[in-house]
Amino acid sequence: MIFNAYDEGMGAVEISGVGVWSQHLRYGDRGEAAEAAAELEELGYTAQWIPDVGGPVFDAVGDLLAATRRTVVATGILNLWMHEPADAAAAHASLTAKHGDRFLMGIGVSHAPLVDAKEAGRYRRPLAAMNAFLDGLDGAATPVPEGSRVLAALGPKMQETARLRSRGAHPYLAPPEHTRRTREALGDGPLVLPEQTVILCSTRDEARAIGTEWLGMYLSLPNYANNLLRTGFSSQDVESVSDRLFDALIAWGDEEAIKRRVDEHRAAGADHVCVQVLTADQNAFPREEWRRLAPALLTA
Repeated sequence: MIFNAYDEGMGAVEISGVGVWSQHLRYGDRGEAAEAAAELEELGYTAQWIPDVGGPVFDAVGDLLAATRRTVVATGILNLWMHEPADAAAAHASLTAKHGDRFLMGIGVSHAPLVDAKEAGRYRRPLAAMNAFLDGLDGAATPVPEGSRVLAALGPKMQETARLRSRGAHPYLAPPEHTRRTREALGDGPLVLPEQTVILCSTRDEARAIGTEWLGMYLSLPNYANNLLRTGFSSQDVESVSDRLFDALIAWGDEEAIKRRVDEHRAAGADHVCVQVLTADQNAFPREEWRRLAPALLTA
């Protein structure tokens, strides 16, 4: 699903299928990241999403674009507090000129504890900050087209901003029910591009051993916790990292179990799903897991 206006060559990034979301492609060894990016493209993953907490994120985007020929490279998300919109627009223009319309700029407001840790009191009026950042992208020497940007939109106000001022929404750490609500909020046309965390394992105990601490870290951030409360989970679910919440946010099991969850997002209205693989060694590239999942996730 794409906006009709973007059919007229307004810089829209085409994205569908299944991609990967990976901290390793951003923060891992640059040589292995490039090698892994090329392999992911050959396996059939259509996009590679990387996080941002400041620093040379556009260098990482450029490395991944240079290592691939067709793959979309997306920021999931560009932390708007840590970049100037004029610099972001200039980087987007440069990378697009060199690699074509393959850079999708996902933009988000991050979380108060992370932003204020660097500068106390900086995180305020996040919706206004998003609109100001988008104004900066629009007013740059070479603007970032709306068709080349999406927003990390969890709640209704940010979803409305995504609908009006971008190609769509990139929800992170949200179940298929949230994907359904996002599709209803955005309507037909804008893209819904959720992240889905997955663990390839045999038992709940194994999944819990790998994912509970990781998930608890995210649940301590108010934006995620509040979104889950809106989605129907209880404060006790969030505080205890209940089995119900764990299973809703992390798809675990074999390849078919992961495929079922991706299909649930699609049935709920997702245009593209990016999977984030967790393993016992979270510092290692999960290349074997990406290979195992490809036949299940990337066949029509």
